[in-house]
Amino acid sequence: MKKIGFLSFGHHQPGTPTPTAAEALRQMVELAVAAEEVGVDGAFVRVHHFAPQFATPFPLLAAMAARTSRIELGTGVIDMRYENPLYMAEQAAATDLLSGERLQLGISRGSPEPALHGASAFGYAPDDGETEADMARRHTAIFRAALNGSGVVRADPQMTGRPGMLAIQPQSPTLTERIWWGSGTRATAKWTAEQGMNLMSSTLLTEDTGVPFDELQAEQIELFREAWKEAGHLREPRVSVSRSVIPITTDTDRRFFGRERDSEDQVGWLDGGLARFGKTYAGEPDVIAEQLAEDAAVQAADTILVTVPNQLGVDYNAHLLESIVRDVAPGAGWR
Repeated sequence: MKKIGFLSFGHHQPGTPTPTAAEALRQMVELAVAAEEVGVDGAFVRVHHFAPQFATPFPLLAAMAARTSRIELGTGVIDMRYENPLYMAEQAAATDLLSGERLQLGISRGSPEPALHGASAFGYAPDDGETEADMARRHTAIFRAALNGSGVVRADPQMTGRPGMLAIQPQSPTLTERIWWGSGTRATAKWTAEQGMNLMSSTLLTEDTGVPFDELQAEQIELFREAWKEAGHLREPRVSVSRSVIPITTDTDRRFFGRERDSEDQVGWLDGGLARFGKTYAGEPDVIAEQLAEDAAVQAADTILVTVPNQLGVDYNAHLLESIVRDVAPGAGWR
């Protein structure tokens, strides 16, 4: 049995069912409630800065937690270049406690963005000899150490009555096992395993070897699992992959997606190198189920995150998710 989650970018634009940021946020909470009711296992938010999309995940995740009781709540992914690691650790721990320890936090170096050196506007720039990717990993190391309860600042004996180091508060001790790294390459997948983080792989890989997307991603997952085993970690890791899945069961589905064109992998130039984009699975549910059952990476993962067209509103996306759970998942071997 695979866990099925959905991933929303939180787009908002005048003239759509999500015309404002306020409406996109409210609808994400409502969709998490609806998704839990139809049997979906996870509600995940994408994080982008300087764009009309979700940017501040923790208030949103806390609101989702207050309205749900079972569904996992996560991110896919938080750009660690932008984050104050200690403040983020406090927010993450508090939100996890409010949710009953349901957070699944995806983090990474981030994706190409509209801002030029956007993290510097937040006050963060790489150290001498450091790349932005290095800075993201440095922030991640501080963040994870803080979550682990490590002391991060010296105590003032005049206030505490004793010397020593102080940890951030509050603490949510199990959250460290629910941190995922968004990996776009085979090399970063191995690094993720060595660090003891779960693997999150999307519909985009920032490398291309000429093989189909699902085979390249399956190789990424295999390398991750091998590196995990070699590292000697005691727990079993989790692996998620994202897919665009659109079962067409109504005239409304057909009107929006009946002519879906991305039915094959796409290869293009992105962020200075070749990248491979996974195809869209759109069509009759039984046909999609057969295709997903043959997707090598989907079969290798334990969690599937389906991207949703959030600008079509809560009712439509709830219908879409229910159709995936009811009409696609059993045939694909997920249920």
